[in-house]
Amino acid sequence: MRKWVLSGILASEETYLSHLEALLIPMKPLRAAATTSQPMLTIQQIETIFFKVPELHEIHKDFYDALLPRVQDWGHQQCVGDLFQKLASQLGVYRAFVDNYKVAVETADKCCQANAQFAEISENLKVKSTKDCKDQSAKNSLETLLYKPVDRVTRSTLVLHDLLKHTPSSHPDYPLLQDALRISQNFLSSINEEITPRRQSMTVKKGENRQLLRDRFMVELVEGSRKLRHVFLFTDLLLCTKLKKQAAGKGQQYDCKWYIPLADLTFQTIEDCESTPIPLVQDEEIDAMKIKMSQIKNEIQREKRTTKGSKVIERLRKKLSEQESLLLLMSPNMAFRVANRNGKVSFKSFSLTSLELQMLTNSCVKLQTVHTIPMTMNKEDDESSGLYGFLNVIVHSASGLKQSLNLYCSLEVDSFGYFVNKAKTRVYRDSTEPNWNEEFEIELEGSQTLRLLCYEKCCNKTRQSKEEGEITDKIMAKGQIKLDAQTLQNKDWQRTVIGMNGIEVKLSMKFTSREFSLKRMPSRKQSGVFGVKINVVTKRERSKVPLIVRQCVEEIERRGMDEVGIYRVSGVATDIQALKAAFDSNNKDVSVMMREMDVNAIAGTLKLYFRELPEPLFTDELYPNFAGGIALSDSVAKESCMLNLLLSLPEPNLVTFLFLLDHLKRITENESVNKMSLHNLATVFGPTLLRPSEKDSKISNSSQPISMNDSWSLEVMAQVQVLLYFLQLESIPTPDSKRQSLLFSTEV
Repeated sequence: MRKWVLSGILASEETYLSHLEALLIPMKPLRAAATTSQPMLTIQQIETIFFKVPELHEIHKDFYDALLPRVQDWGHQQCVGDLFQKLASQLGVYRAFVDNYKVAVETADKCCQANAQFAEISENLKVKSTKDCKDQSAKNSLETLLYKPVDRVTRSTLVLHDLLKHTPSSHPDYPLLQDALRISQNFLSSINEEITPRRQSMTVKKGENRQLLRDRFMVELVEGSRKLRHVFLFTDLLLCTKLKKQAAGKGQQYDCKWYIPLADLTFQTIEDCESTPIPLVQDEEIDAMKIKMSQIKNEIQREKRTTKGSKVIERLRKKLSEQESLLLLMSPNMAFRVANRNGKVSFKSFSLTSLELQMLTNSCVKLQTVHTIPMTMNKEDDESSGLYGFLNVIVHSASGLKQSLNLYCSLEVDSFGYFVNKAKTRVYRDSTEPNWNEEFEIELEGSQTLRLLCYEKCCNKTRQSKEEGEITDKIMAKGQIKLDAQTLQNKDWQRTVIGMNGIEVKLSMKFTSREFSLKRMPSRKQSGVFGVKINVVTKRERSKVPLIVRQCVEEIERRGMDEVGIYRVSGVATDIQALKAAFDSNNKDVSVMMREMDVNAIAGTLKLYFRELPEPLFTDELYPNFAGGIALSDSVAKESCMLNLLLSLPEPNLVTFLFLLDHLKRITENESVNKMSLHNLATVFGPTLLRPSEKDSKISNSSQPISMNDSWSLEVMAQVQVLLYFLQLESIPTPDSKRQSLLFSTEV
């Protein structure tokens, strides 16, 4: 199969080379004429229009000439990965071509208007026929041929995906092709924001070409029901479609649900939005769907091991698909409200006939850039469903700024299809080359992409958003990088660069899977507090709640209650380690240190303390009972069981938990500002407080260190549900002695 894929690549390369050669043919006579008394074009104009075309031709000619003999002399162990890796390393030439593309087209257009002879040449460039081309006299315009390299580079990753799919992971080519894919994806993410896909759908009035700008799957609210739609944004209209069910042997087709010319498009005001709120699905219901999906995945894996028949597996896959479709529909919670300013059916600018509409929806099939709904069912069995564990990221520096700015970076990762802000660098003031060198530890939950956003810090009090008077910072650039499991499997730091809108940010990344990152390891130094049993610490300090917990909570409540994403957003790793060392050494200046540090670092220190306890706060002994109690369906039995279990905890554990619980509830009182709901806090703290020690964990012998197996998924979700249950209780009745010890015995 690899040979057939490579044969297709060779045919594609041959056609592409013929397009580049068609561009090179007029260059020589144009250059010769430029030195005469009657030049058709100046040397400067020629170099602008045909910029980097000879270099691109040379790169692909070398690639083709090297690949052809290897495919002709094919064997299963034949290697071609080095050729693709070399080709990917030369993408910088494409960067120069793409940057110049707009100027090249504009220059060519001006020259055509000024010189009729050049206009004639530019409309009749002959493309040399290939053996696969039936048209022996194919003619193309200069503009069409100049777009070929742009179109080529935007599709470069598809070729590598196809080749990787048919290359065994044990083959020597596999890591080379993965590296080539990584380079190509990084390059594409840096230019996708800068180039407009120029694939034409149809010609509209005045000879203008309607072009697709972007397409995405979205959820539409129709009379209270959620419907999946494929939305296409063209240069002149917004089109909402529904994918038709495919009959056997028939191709993909779209139905138009509605369209709005951009000239008639309007966005609803905040007042209109408030009058018609979007009905949202509760986080608990979303979690229940995820739990059900994990259970079905477990059943599928079990059936694969025990039966040869496929009927049971197919039935389970159908159930999984139904659950994933439901999750996809119910998860979105951010409204994108658009309307036709002239009413539902009347358009002032233009309207499409039924035939034009049919042609447009037909064109969407070939124009679409998003081909698959983001669901697990669309992935191959061996394809990673994302990374679970901890990603350490060092944000080094940025370059390419045109002027001095107050700049900071925000780091986001995707989790179950949506991006979540996980870390933020400090503001580097008044510089064209900010140099942060800050490290963050980011928890990944099925994440496949790291997204980086650069913001200019806005200090102008007059620039405020309408909502709650918040000052809005200006986004300067946005880029992303795929989190590749094979690359990150290496435990060394991986250096990379994210390019975006001319700005480049240098990063280093290192991944630790949950198998290793979540081990509870007792500290050898029992004089400290991290990795030391909580009863040992409280006894030494002669307190009921460890000093580290009280001091961190006090500082967060002093200045962190309004911090957006408190406990979810990571603090700087070096600050957290400095605080950890200070608490471990009983440094008397720790309070002063905390006042000078970012509040997210203090929140990170508190989470790290609970994560590194040698035994969870809910204890190894009682953890299985808590997990069983939360699954009870009878609410009365559940409450009785959960409260009895809670009161069975050792006194230091119970009192510390109640102290923390009260603090977390106070955090949610400011949810409208800090965006941290009870569910968000339960998600952050649940596994930290309940995850059992290595010896008691059901997943300690997991054979999947990178992608989380589904028993682990169920366990994590159960831990979240236990903490959420206690957070949602209005009050927890406790014996007077234990309540008094919480209120009065807090001396050091």
